[in-house]
Amino acid sequence: MNIYLILIVTAYLLIVTFGYWLDYLNLSHLKKYGAVIPSEFKGHIDQELLTKTKDYNVEHTKFGFVSSVFNNIVFIAFILILLDIYNSWIVSLNLNFILTGLAFFLFITYAETIISIPFSLYNTFKIENKYGFNTMSLKLWVTDTVKSLVISTVLMSLLISAGLFIVQKSPDRWWFWVWCFFFAFSIFMMYIAPYVIEPLFHKFSPIDDEKLESGIHQLMEKVGIKVSRVFKMDASKRTKHTNAYFTGIGKVKRIVLYDTLIEKMDYDEIISVLAHEAGHWKKKHVLKHIAVTEVIALAALYIAYHLLQSDLLLSIFHIKEKSFFAKLVIIGFLGSIVSFPFSPVFNHVSRRHENEADAYSFNMTGNRESMISALVKLSKDNLSNLHPHPLYSLFHYSHPPVLERIRSIRALGK
Repeated sequence: MNIYLILIVTAYLLIVTFGYWLDYLNLSHLKKYGAVIPSEFKGHIDQELLTKTKDYNVEHTKFGFVSSVFNNIVFIAFILILLDIYNSWIVSLNLNFILTGLAFFLFITYAETIISIPFSLYNTFKIENKYGFNTMSLKLWVTDTVKSLVISTVLMSLLISAGLFIVQKSPDRWWFWVWCFFFAFSIFMMYIAPYVIEPLFHKFSPIDDEKLESGIHQLMEKVGIKVSRVFKMDASKRTKHTNAYFTGIGKVKRIVLYDTLIEKMDYDEIISVLAHEAGHWKKKHVLKHIAVTEVIALAALYIAYHLLQSDLLLSIFHIKEKSFFAKLVIIGFLGSIVSFPFSPVFNHVSRRHENEADAYSFNMTGNRESMISALVKLSKDNLSNLHPHPLYSLFHYSHPPVLERIRSIRALGK
C-alpha cells in the first residue's frame, strides 16, 4: 500500500471515528439530561414520554452505529479490493462507452439496495413499530421499494447516458456541459416530480376544512405567493410522523399537508407552520441553496475533469485496467473526505435560515404561542431529542435544537 493511499484511508477512518465519537458524546449528554423536563415543555410532556423519547433516540443511535460500521467495512473493502476486480470484469464485457458506464453504476446501485434491505426492514418494522411510528405493511414496503428501484433505474439511466454522451462529444468542455444538463434536469424534476413521481407513492386529495383552506389562501396572498392547490397527503398509510411542504418554483406553489399534521395541529398552528415555509421562499433561502449547490457542483466537475486526465488515481488505488468510471468512484470517495469539514458551515447557514423563517412567520401572524406550540407538538410526536450535545448538533443539525429555537421565538418582538 503506497503512502498516498495510506494517507487517504487514514483520513477517511479519522472522519468515521470522529463521527462515532460525536454519537458517543450525544448519547452521554442525552443520558445525563434526558430525564429533565425543560420549562418550555412543562405541562406538555411527562416523565413517561420523556423516557420513551430518550429510549427511541438511544436505540436509533445504536442501530445507526451498527449499520454504519457494517457499511464502512463493506465500502472500504470495495474501494481497496473489490473495485479493481469489479472494474476489470466490467471492462471485459467489451461494451461501448455509454453502456459500460450504465452497467458500472447500475450494478453498484443494485448492490447497495440489496445490502440496505435488512437494515431498512429492521428500522421500519422493529424500531419504528416499537415506538408507534410505522403504519406500513410489509406488502406496501415491498411495493415502495420496487417502485423506487424502477424509478431510480430510469432516472439514473437517463442521466448517465446523457452525461456520458456529452463526455464523448465534448472531451475538453464536458465538465461545463454536463453541469448545464444536470442543472436543467434538476429544475425540470422540481416541476415534474410532484405531478408524476409523488402520486406513485401517495394519494393527494383536497383538504376538506374550508376554514383552513381559506386561511392558507389569505396568508399566501399576503405573502405574495399564488397557491395552485392545497392538498392533503395520506402519510398515515406509512408513518405517524408529521410534515408539510411547498413544491413549485417561482410564485406559484403547491402546498401539501400530511394528514397526520392536520389531525394533530389546530388552525393557528398549521398557519404558523406554513408562514414559516413561506418565509423560506420570501427570504429566497431555496434559491440561495440552489445557487451555492450549483457553484460547488460546477467547481467539483471542473476539478474532476482535471483529475480524470491522468491515471494517477488508478495507480494510487492499484486499479489495473484503465477506466473512466473507476476514476469517478475514487473521486467521489475523495470528495466525501474533502467535504466533511464544511458540514458545520452549511449547517450554520441552514440554522440561520430557519431562524429567519421563524421571524418571518411571527411577523406575518403575530402569533408567537402558536409557533411554539407547533414546535412542541412536532417534537413530542416525533420523539425528538430535546438535549442534543452542542458539538453533535453543530455537525448534524440543519435546524436549531428545538429548545434554542423556542427561546429565539419567545424573544421575537420584545
